[in-house]
Order: sequence, then C-alpha cells, then structure tokens
Amino acid sequence: MTTTDWIWTALAGIDFAAAGVCAALWALSEHVIRSLSSVDAEGRAVWPRVSIVVAARNEERNIEEGVRSLLALDYPALQMTVVNDRSTDGTAAILARLAAEDPRLNVVEIDQLPNGWLGKNNALHVGAFRSDGEWLLFTDADVIFAPDTLRKAVTFAEGERLDHLAATPRVVTPSFWLRAFVPVFSMCFVLYVKAWAVRSKDKSAFVGIGAFNLVRASAYRSIGGHEKLRLRPDDDVKLGKVLKDAGFQPDFVIASEHLAVEWYTSVWELIRGLEKNTFAGADYRKGLVLFANAFLMIVYVLPFAAMFMTPWPANLMFAIAAAVYVVFAGRACLSNGQPSWLGILFPLGVVLFAGIQLRTMILNLWQGGIRWRDTFYPLDELRKNVV
Repeated sequence: MTTTDWIWTALAGIDFAAAGVCAALWALSEHVIRSLSSVDAEGRAVWPRVSIVVAARNEERNIEEGVRSLLALDYPALQMTVVNDRSTDGTAAILARLAAEDPRLNVVEIDQLPNGWLGKNNALHVGAFRSDGEWLLFTDADVIFAPDTLRKAVTFAEGERLDHLAATPRVVTPSFWLRAFVPVFSMCFVLYVKAWAVRSKDKSAFVGIGAFNLVRASAYRSIGGHEKLRLRPDDDVKLGKVLKDAGFQPDFVIASEHLAVEWYTSVWELIRGLEKNTFAGADYRKGLVLFANAFLMIVYVLPFAAMFMTPWPANLMFAIAAAVYVVFAGRACLSNGQPSWLGILFPLGVVLFAGIQLRTMILNLWQGGIRWRDTFYPLDELRKNVV
C-alpha cells in the first residue's frame, strides 16, 4: 500500500468507528424515548390546571387560527395566556376580540422591551408569571395539536413524576431542501442534547423543544422563570438545561402523531430563521463552530464520495459508514411522517447544515450581533448570558 492508501484507510477507519458510535447512540435513543401516542389518558376524573403561554409579535396573519386551535384542545382544565409583544399590526385587536369570546384567554400587553432581554424571552417570562396553572405549556401559535395531546402529556408527566416534558412535533417540509435538512437536524439534535440520557442524573444531557415545553409551574418559578435565559436565542433548549441543573426531572417524548408545525416554508426562510440561534448553540465560540463543521464534513459527508475513489478496504469502510447514515436518516424521516427513501438526501442535508452554521457565525461576527424581529442585540451582550 502506498502512503496515500494508508492515509485513506486511516480516515476510513475513523469514519467507520464514528458511524458505529453514532448508530449505537441513535439506536439507544430510539429505544429509550417513548412515543406520546402510547400513553393511555382515559379514565382520569381530576385534571391539574394547565396554562398555555404563547408570545406573539406582529402575528395578525396567523394568530386567530393558532389561538382558536389551542383553545379547542379537549383538556378540561385549560387556561391560555397570549403575550402581545409590541405588535404594530392588528394582533392586539384580534386578541382582544378572542378574549371577549372566551374567558379562558388572558391577553397581556407589552409596550416596551426591558434592557437586557430578548423580546420573546421577556414575553414568555411575563406571560408565565401572569398565569395560574399548575403546569405551564410553552408553545407557538402555529403548532397544530391533536385534540388529546395535552391530556396524554399531562398523564405521562404526572405518572412519571416529571417536572419538565419536551415533545418533538412532526415538521412539515414543503420543499426538497427542507426534506434533506430536517432528518439531519433531528439526528444532530439527538447527539447534541444526549437524548438517550435525558432521564438520567447526567446534567450534560438535557432537552427543550420550542413547540412543546411542559413545565411544572412551581419548578419554573423556583428557577426564576426565564431570568437566566434573558439573552438566549436558544431559550427553548436551554430552559431544559436550567431546570435540570436545578435538580428537576425531565423527559422527552416523540409526538409526531400529535403535534405538527411548518417550521419554515422555504430553504431561504430556513437560512434566515437560523441566523439567530445556531451560533448561540455553540456559545458564540468560533473554534467550536469550525470544529463542528469539520466533523460534519469529514465524518458525515466524506464517506459518500470516498467510497467511489478509494482502494479496498477503505472503500468498504466508507460504504458501510454511508449506509449507516442513510438508514438512520430514513428512520428519522419515517418518524417525521416522510418516506424512508429520503434518507439518501442525508449528505445534502449535512452540507446545508454546515453552510448555515458557517454563514450564521460570519454574519453574526460581521454585524456584531443578531437582528431578530426588528430589534438588534449586540454580540457582546449576548455572550454574557452563558448557560
């Protein structure tokens, strides 16, 4: 073997081993994470009061449909707080009309953003402290709920003596690139939060989902609400970390049959939407972003090209690694209500994900911060809120 052949074989061995480790962790996560559809919520007579908390800013196009769908849940002890965060369109008028129709809806108006807060985080904080439920459900108005979702979630949370339950929705993917991206994001998210260990005492394993974070109100208030997350664009995930750090018990369920959300409508909207939080996920560390991108390209993308251009046994190891990723991407697609053959798009999704991370870092550094909902947040301030 030539020196080049030895180098390729070494790289193939690294990728082969990495694929094995990833496969084991993904398989373990599939085994330990429950499905919400398996929960039996029938026969219960008394239900704890649940307050749904939603932040809204200039949402006149969708807010009525979203609020009505949440109020239509068949949960018997439901209250809802919608925080109108400095909207300049017709959101306030729509919410006032809906509140007049349904006494379960409480509308909170915010006219000014306090210093040192992201708008949404402040709105959720204020809304939660204006709610009186034993449980708080943080969600978005554009998430579609099956009628029995909340009954199943509360039954599971109380039966397992949880303080925090996160649930993953089915992500509606209307375009080719979104179908390539979503399974990659899901698979990376599982590794990032250590989903297989969320129930354990390991505090480095935590989870939070913006579409569905159900939190015991007493636990939320004991950590000071969103106070520790004032400037975190990834507040949904880091809420789980703060709760677990404080000793509260979390868990994680798959709810693709009960929750659905159209995350983004196009690849450009996806790219723009992730400008605010992918760099935050790395705690604004340039080195970590560069390392993560190198990992993505060498471990997840290289096998798909190298298996056609390397000698035996490197080509075999690369091919096995690529097959592992396609299989698990296909399983992620099935979990999201998509055909498994879309798993073959895995390398394209990885390239897109790496490009988004790199673009976001460069953009955030170049403009010195992030711009979110017409408000600019300086990077120096954001970096201070490390969780």
